[in-house]
Amino acid sequence: MSAHTTLDTGNGRKETRTIKTTQVPAWITFEGAAQIAQLRHTTWHKKSKGSPEHRSVEVVYLITSAEGRTAPALVLARWERQHWGIENTLHHVRDVTYDENRSQMRTGSVPRVMSTLRNTAIGLFRAAGFDNIAQANRRMIRDEARPLRLLRT
Repeated sequence: MSAHTTLDTGNGRKETRTIKTTQVPAWITFEGAAQIAQLRHTTWHKKSKGSPEHRSVEVVYLITSAEGRTAPALVLARWERQHWGIENTLHHVRDVTYDENRSQMRTGSVPRVMSTLRNTAIGLFRAAGFDNIAQANRRMIRDEARPLRLLRT
């Protein structure tokens, strides 16, 4: 069994992430499964100034084909963080900024086309140096020539 813990602080909160791994027991019959892991994510934060500290705990279980000798707990922890980096930079923007989940476009190729257009806009904004995609959208709307200039660069 291997384990790895990280502690992060900032923005008024404290987070610990602990991952524990072990070989797959015999009763798990997923073909190719080599390891199982438990990821415990605990966050402490204050809802407002002067309020008591609030704690939340999330526990996730993972099954992977990565062998313990090549992917110990530290490596799995890094992979998990990279996954959430992707989630936060693309999917969260699509869900929150573009409100994609409530889209009424559901038939034919329209959902795929709109998703491609949103991804293209996000990619162009990131390449232009924008970290805040909502702010980039507002900036583009203010001047009809800006989106065309962005496409030409």
